[in-house]
Amino acid sequence: MELIAITPNHPVCVQVIKLLEQLIGTPSFSREEKDTAGLLAAFFADKGLKAMREKNNVWVKHPHWRAGLPVILLNSHHDTVKPAASWQRDPFVAQWEGDQLFGLGSNDAGGPLISLIAAFLLLKDRQDLPFNLIMAATAEEEISGSGGIAHVLPQLGPIAGGIVGEPTSGDVAIAERGLIVIDGEAQGVSGHAAREEGTNALYLALEDIARLRNFTFPKVSPLLGGVKVSVTQINAGSQHNVVPDRCRFVMDVRVNEHYTNEEVVAALQAECKSILTPRSLRLQSSGIAEDHPLAKAVASLGWSTYGSPTLSDQALMPFPTIKLGPGDSARSHTADEFIRRTEIIAGIKTYLSVLEQLKFDETWISKV
Repeated sequence: MELIAITPNHPVCVQVIKLLEQLIGTPSFSREEKDTAGLLAAFFADKGLKAMREKNNVWVKHPHWRAGLPVILLNSHHDTVKPAASWQRDPFVAQWEGDQLFGLGSNDAGGPLISLIAAFLLLKDRQDLPFNLIMAATAEEEISGSGGIAHVLPQLGPIAGGIVGEPTSGDVAIAERGLIVIDGEAQGVSGHAAREEGTNALYLALEDIARLRNFTFPKVSPLLGGVKVSVTQINAGSQHNVVPDRCRFVMDVRVNEHYTNEEVVAALQAECKSILTPRSLRLQSSGIAEDHPLAKAVASLGWSTYGSPTLSDQALMPFPTIKLGPGDSARSHTADEFIRRTEIIAGIKTYLSVLEQLKFDETWISKV
């Protein structure tokens, strides 16, 4: 594949940046992305592409689809969090200041989304790609909702690998921590605080929390580090003179690729007298094998790779993925969020470079 010359004045770049301005101007909180889904579907239709839509998810297949080739998914999300109270600008007005475009969702993940769309458009007329492409703009990423990528995947068929568009400053995340939120409950016996009565559930919970604080999982990842357990909330008691018979606490657990979420919960429960109940086990850690074509493509380009501490839709994809995109993760969910035009142009070039290097031999084609 020959790389395409990308400049800010390239028609595709101009078109996708205009799309980003429209997306910023259209509120799209998680589960409320109907209007941005409509914008995206109309954008693809205007480019002569048949857009599929389920709920607030929109996707298109490469027009020169060839049976028997492996499928690569290009995916990013068009939902946003709600704006922080400290915004100094209107979060729903796309505002340029020099190279910077301010607006809610500009960085997370508008910049990566439109850069992936641009790469797809720049390749849409190619009839000699060694793989098939699907471009999916999905919903509910910010809440890991069931109506987002998880809803779409069963309809896409087998996928050999994916590029997840998120702001990574152009570095490549080849592993990502999983997440478990766990509700703990210590059970005691109520009594009068003035007498030696009851069993204080708050003390029982504190004993468990101390054990959790000192507990470490033996398998440490060179990319993601150890499993991280944080107790972030606690609640007990109804009034000052009653020994509480229940104490509830919440744990935020970030899992490396050496453990399944089920294994982590079992190990933590073995350390605790409190009852531990995970809210969900679906957000597993992810990683990609060194011999996967996507990993080989990144390695051939000599780019920096890392393990990501933050969660994305990678956690819901049961196939190898990399996370990559323009913008800075540190800007995500912050007031006066922005993306740079130069970052978008670089992002488009980055995605095209990966796809240009992506090669599947007969062994990999047989796997998919």
